Amino acid sequence: MAGLRERALPRGCGALERCPHAGLQVHAPQPTTETAAKLMLVALSFAWGLTWPAMRLALAEIPPFSMRSVTLGLGALSLMSVVAVQKRGFALGGPRDWLHVAVASVLNIVGFTMLSSFALLMAATSRVAMLSYTMPIWAALFAWLALGERLNTARVMALALCGTGIAILIYPLAEHGIPLGILLAVGTGITWAAGTVYIKWARIRGDIVTVAAWQLVIAFAIVILTLPFIEGSPHLAQAHAPAMFGMIFTGLIGSGLAYFLWFKIIGRLPAMTASLGVLASPVIGVISSAILLGERPTLPDMIGFALIFAAAACVLVPSRSQARENSADRHRHRA
Repeated sequence: MAGLRERALPRGCGALERCPHAGLQVHAPQPTTETAAKLMLVALSFAWGLTWPAMRLALAEIPPFSMRSVTLGLGALSLMSVVAVQKRGFALGGPRDWLHVAVASVLNIVGFTMLSSFALLMAATSRVAMLSYTMPIWAALFAWLALGERLNTARVMALALCGTGIAILIYPLAEHGIPLGILLAVGTGITWAAGTVYIKWARIRGDIVTVAAWQLVIAFAIVILTLPFIEGSPHLAQAHAPAMFGMIFTGLIGSGLAYFLWFKIIGRLPAMTASLGVLASPVIGVISSAILLGERPTLPDMIGFALIFAAAACVLVPSRSQARENSADRHRHRA
């Protein structure tokens, strides 16, 4: 996603612009394309937001490994179909790239899906949804440690706001120790962040949708191979219609469609716009959990949610120095 802003052409130009040094013509982004991307961003926010109560409905009757084996299978099949239909190619650069994809799959997909599933069994859906989206804060910290990115004032403030928000969420529940479900929810955000930074560090050679599809395939294989040792065999026959619907929705919409929309969006909108737009997902998750599951966030919940949301926004909004650097880069590209 980094670099999309720098390559964006200015609005208000014609349908074609000439690249002076290369002598090539490229299409400038059109208002209709941007509008379509923003509509897709709204759809993505609802897809990811509604997935949280859908997962909770599924987990009410289906054990985590059985549920995730189906959702990951559906998600992998959906993205692999996109790769095939769009003829993106299934190959990666080499053995090193396959190893990086496997590690990224464990962090991004296996860690996120399994930790979030067990967290949902032990904590309120709205709390798990919001704590999972602490990802941008942890990603800023990991990027500082692993990539040498600056930990500027906004990011330090984000860490402080995030820590305060988590403390406010935990304090009313901590009479007998910190609830395991809350820890797993925080772990969901941490492993997602680690996977995001790892992919940036690894510089995997391959189409971005293909890389995502293989991550889902590898995660599906890991869960399927692990399932017999944890649950014996898939437990699906006992599930009623709401649980089955929640499981299928999570696989087709929360994984397959959502990933497809995300990669279409980041190809059409600036990375910052896309990232800030996705922050609507946990808000939709909280609201939909209240409507569909009857969960009622307490006052400490709402204060904690607001602080975590503000922390994520602090990380994602560019600083003035970053804005100046991006502007300078754009001028260099036009020169």
